[in-house]
Amino acid sequence: MTYRISRRVLLQGAAGVAAAGTLGGCAMGGDDSPDAAKGEASSANPLGVKEDAPLEVVIFNGGFGEEYAKAHEAMYTERYPKAQIKHSATQQIAETLQPRFVAGDPPDVVNNSGGSQIDFNGLVSQGALADLGELLDAPSLDDPNKKVRDTLLPGIVDVGSYDGKFLSLNYAYSAYGIWYSQKLFEAKGWEYPKTWDEMIALCKTIKAAGIAPWTYPGKHSRYMSWPILAAAGKMGGLDVLKAIDNLEPNAWRHEAVKAAAEAYYQLAVDGYLQPGAAGMDHIQSQTEWCRGKAAFLSCGSWLENEQKAVTPPDFRMAVAPTPSLTTSDKMPYEAFRGTGSEPFIVPAKGKNVRGGLEYLRVMLSQKGASDFTRKVSSLTAVQGSSAGIELGPGLTSVTRLIEASHGTAFTWLYNSYYRKLERERVDAACAELFAKRITAAQWCDKVQQSADEFAKDPAIKKYKRA
Repeated sequence: MTYRISRRVLLQGAAGVAAAGTLGGCAMGGDDSPDAAKGEASSANPLGVKEDAPLEVVIFNGGFGEEYAKAHEAMYTERYPKAQIKHSATQQIAETLQPRFVAGDPPDVVNNSGGSQIDFNGLVSQGALADLGELLDAPSLDDPNKKVRDTLLPGIVDVGSYDGKFLSLNYAYSAYGIWYSQKLFEAKGWEYPKTWDEMIALCKTIKAAGIAPWTYPGKHSRYMSWPILAAAGKMGGLDVLKAIDNLEPNAWRHEAVKAAAEAYYQLAVDGYLQPGAAGMDHIQSQTEWCRGKAAFLSCGSWLENEQKAVTPPDFRMAVAPTPSLTTSDKMPYEAFRGTGSEPFIVPAKGKNVRGGLEYLRVMLSQKGASDFTRKVSSLTAVQGSSAGIELGPGLTSVTRLIEASHGTAFTWLYNSYYRKLERERVDAACAELFAKRITAAQWCDKVQQSADEFAKDPAIKKYKRA
C-alpha cells in the first residue's frame, strides 16, 4: 500500500473549477462506443492493441511533474514502436479537456487530477469513461499467469469504482496520518501518543516548551477533517464511514463523529493550534512545521516530496495513526486511512481505447511502478514495487505504518463520489470549527445539512457503497 500523491491533492484544494460539475448537455459516449483502433488480441497483445494506432496522453503537471509519464510512454513505445505518442502536461485539466469531452474528441489517457480536475460525478453520469474491467482481468506484464487485478494493493479497485464498474485507476497509494519530527521527539524525550488523553497531555508539555503543538492549513481546513473522520471510523467502525459515503440521514451526527469532532475541537479551545495557522495555505503550514514551529501536522504521504526543498536534512519526518479516542474503539490503534490517489482514466470516446488500457497496463508493471517511485518519491498501487528502492525517512515511516496495520487500513469515498461536498462544504465548516466560530456539535449539523442538500439534489448522481 503506499502513499503520496503530491501536490496534486494540494492543488485540488485550490479554487477548483466550477465546470467540474457538468460536462454540458452533449452526449458523452458510453462503454459500447466503437473503437476504430482495435487490433487482434493474442497472448503477446491480450488487449488487442492496434500496433500503429497513435496514442494521446495528457498528464496533470503537479507535484509529480511529467517526467515519470515520459518514462511510461517510452515503455509503451518499446512494445509498439509504430505507434506515435502525443504527450502534453497541464495544471488546467478541466479548462483544457472539458471542451474536448463535450465535442467527443478526448485524449486516450488522462491524469484527471489537480485543482481543476473534471468532476468524476459528471464524467460517470454521462458515460464518458471506458470500463477498465478488461484491464483488471488482463494478464500482468510481468507474469502472464497473474491478472492485473491481483497485482494491486487492497482498496485500489474500490476507490476507482462507480456503480460496480472500475472506471478510474488511482495510481498512487496515499497513507494519511499525523506527522512529526523524530529528531525533535527524541531530543525532547517525547513519545507519540496512542490515545487522545495522551495527545492532550503531550500537547500541554509541547506548548510549555515554547512550540505550537499543532499547525494546519486554515485556507484548506479540510485537512483537519481527515483525522476527525479517521478517529470516528476507528471508534465506531467502517459502517460509520459507509453511512457518510451513502449520504445517509444523520450520518455526520453519529456519536463517533461527534466524539471525534469534539476531540479535535479541543485543540483549538485549549490553544494548541499555531497562532496564524488559520490564514496559512498548505505549503505555509507545512513549512512552519519543517522549521520546528509546530510538532504535529495532518497530511498525506505526498508530504515528504512536497517539502523536500525546505526540510532540514536531519529532520527525520515520521507518520503515525490517529490516536484512539477510547479503550473500546472498534478498530485498533494501528489502523490508518490508506487509499489510492492520482486518478487515471481512459475516455470512452478516445480514438485509441485499446491503447489507453494497454498504457495503464504498462504503468502497472513492476518496472513502470518502481520507476515512478524512484522519480517522484511516492509509492504506487502495485504490490511490492518499492522493493530494493532507497526511500526517504518519511516514506520509510509510511512503509512501517502499513506493515504495522496488518491489513486494517480503511478509507472513505464521499470525497470521490461528491467532490464539492468535501472541497467546499466540509472545508468551510472546518475553517469555522478551528477558528472557534462554531462548536463541534454545530460542525456536525452544518456538514450534515450540506450532505442532505446533496442527497436531495436530483442533478447529482448518487452512488452506493456496499
